[in-house]
Amino acid sequence: MLEIIQNGGWMMVPIIIASVLALAITVERFWTLRPSQVAPADLLGRVWGWMKNKQLDGQRMRELRESSPLGRVLAAGLMNSRHGRQIMKESIEEVASHEIHEMERYLNALGTVAAVAPLMGLLGTVIGMIKVFAEIMVAGTGQANVLAGGISEALITTAAGLVVAIPALICHRILQRRVDELVVFMEQESLKLVDVLHGDREVADSTGAKQ
Repeated sequence: MLEIIQNGGWMMVPIIIASVLALAITVERFWTLRPSQVAPADLLGRVWGWMKNKQLDGQRMRELRESSPLGRVLAAGLMNSRHGRQIMKESIEEVASHEIHEMERYLNALGTVAAVAPLMGLLGTVIGMIKVFAEIMVAGTGQANVLAGGISEALITTAAGLVVAIPALICHRILQRRVDELVVFMEQESLKLVDVLHGDREVADSTGAKQ
């Protein structure tokens, strides 16, 4: 493996750096964007239980804000619920926009790696072919080993760029889809909270009975 990297020439250095960056972002985002940590499915039910049992005090609100991004969105709505439906929705949207921005952190960088890595491989290919033609001009076509070295460098960098770009692109698409799904779920939960507090929706308890 080390010999292949060495044969790829100096363009292998930025390609390797790009691969490390893509791997780090992918691991961090998959860990951070776990649905159970971003938008727990049972969180709204717990909030409704606190409200029904009159347990929604300052301590519960702090617990809610610290629990997850969805918790912070719901807490913003609860804190402004007495000001009317429109103000409540605006406060939810304001906090949600910040949380969405945080969820999308580093995804642009991952997409950039996926787009740039093949170009770096192509640049390595061009450099390798330039070396081949330069050697042909100096020594002719008789030194096959020299020509093979330049061609090998060109092919290695092309392959390396694609090896980095393809997984990076796949992971970028998966993570972007995950963010979109989480955002939709958070919007649905927030609207349920708004509707419940302002009388447009009834909440069912665990037995299915309306409250």
